[in-house]
Amino acid sequence: MGEPAGVGGEIAMKAWLRRAEGIPPFYLVDDPRRLAALALCLGWRVPLAALADVAQTTATFAQALPVRPVGGSPRAAPGRPDPSDARMVIGSIDTAVADAQAGRAAAVVTNPINKDALYRAGFRHPGHTEYLAELAGIRHSPVMMLAGPSLRVVPVTIHLALREAVETLSTAAIVHAARVTHSALIRDFAVAAPVIAVAGLNPHAGEAGALGREDIDIIAPAIAELRRGGIDARGPLAADSMFHAAARRGYDAALCMYHDQALIPIKTLDFDAAVNVTLGLPFVRTSPDHGTAFDIAGSGSARPDSLIAALKLAAAMAARRRGV
Repeated sequence: MGEPAGVGGEIAMKAWLRRAEGIPPFYLVDDPRRLAALALCLGWRVPLAALADVAQTTATFAQALPVRPVGGSPRAAPGRPDPSDARMVIGSIDTAVADAQAGRAAAVVTNPINKDALYRAGFRHPGHTEYLAELAGIRHSPVMMLAGPSLRVVPVTIHLALREAVETLSTAAIVHAARVTHSALIRDFAVAAPVIAVAGLNPHAGEAGALGREDIDIIAPAIAELRRGGIDARGPLAADSMFHAAARRGYDAALCMYHDQALIPIKTLDFDAAVNVTLGLPFVRTSPDHGTAFDIAGSGSARPDSLIAALKLAAAMAARRRGV
């Protein structure tokens, strides 16, 4: 469901309307009445089918959008979140993960959430990724990848102030992110021999220490450890010259040191088709690479491209895990 005041319902219905474009069958964990009212308001003909059993999804999908009822009706209006909906939003995530873990769903694709509303309701996780890790019962930290047609990027530190990201960066964190990325490239993306480009932290990767020693003292030892373990990690590379077309042909994923170093290039190259992928979970999870878009919620103008890409990528990853 995602944040009911955002564009999640709209882009999901738009994705269903484009189902003939090779979109794999999916069902929503949402309130059918909310979606029906939204479709009516927008003038869209989207028949809905409330599922008694999610096994009915494939048979239903061609004629109607399948919905697994979330067990309540959100109070939010488009663009106006209501904190009382937080438990329902979290409950929809719980249901989706439970279905994936039980084999009732092949993957989990999440719509954007409004973390502020969840925080006010007592949600104590930085975002989807950390909450999904808790539900999965894994001890290691999952890794966030943004994947698009032109580029895959992985930030080692994510939602931190830049000063805190620099202070937090460690050799161990770089090694962990690279190992999880390497395994995922093989298992989920069918890359037989992955090459990982590792960005430097400082301009020009530190200019041999003249612009900071982090590249020498933190990043280079991580790369050496990865290479000793058989991972083809290259760098540290000057971040200002590793994202042009010729450079991107030389690697399968770019490991970046902080949020914007990773997200600026991929959103510049693949803004409408980039997908947020959580690596290191026992189930497949993807998400559109955009937010709730409160400013256009309810207008019907939100583009479903990133959600469609997330659905297609999730299906492809799940098929590879099944060996199909």
